[in-house]
Amino acid sequence: MPALWTPADKLLLASMSATRLALLVSAGLTVETQDSAIDERAVEAAAAHEELDPPALAIRLAEEKALAVSRRHPDRVVVGADQVLACEGRVFHKPADRPAAQAQLTELSGRRHALHSAGVLAIGGQVVERLFDSAHLTMRPLTANAIDLYLDLAGPDVLKSVGVYQLEGFGVHLFEAVEGDHSTILGLPLLPLLAALRRLGCLAL
Repeated sequence: MPALWTPADKLLLASMSATRLALLVSAGLTVETQDSAIDERAVEAAAAHEELDPPALAIRLAEEKALAVSRRHPDRVVVGADQVLACEGRVFHKPADRPAAQAQLTELSGRRHALHSAGVLAIGGQVVERLFDSAHLTMRPLTANAIDLYLDLAGPDVLKSVGVYQLEGFGVHLFEAVEGDHSTILGLPLLPLLAALRRLGCLAL
């Protein structure tokens, strides 16, 4: 069977995200994962002093992840990825617990927000490509009872998602409009990433 991925070593994903791994594998890439172990809140704090907007913050976070792993494996092609949810100028993070999830859904209810997804490719401890895409989602108005029912149905895993939803599951019931590429919504600008990998000669197709 012909191989799609041309380098001798697998693509190294600087993340333990099962969703991002699944996106890459479903595209036929040969992938290995490694935790970047960066302090994302520290990166955000430093970025705040630079007054980075949400798209630039997503790129900075993806870049820090890619570089952290690339320095450990300078001979590998490394991809770092991150996503920032922003609504009317405010950046949201993964909720710490159910009350935080309820508050976040209440704030997003009936409003349109953006998901900014970034990917960065690094080789030899140097950035070789920066990739970016955005999606926009409009959440339908939700009552407190609807939010409680949703959180019961979705289960505790939903707390791992910024915005408290997983669009591929029960989260789809929260929305009245979704604009953007599905992979971007899931946290990886896949089409721009594949184009970049082709430019680097990493893909046979």
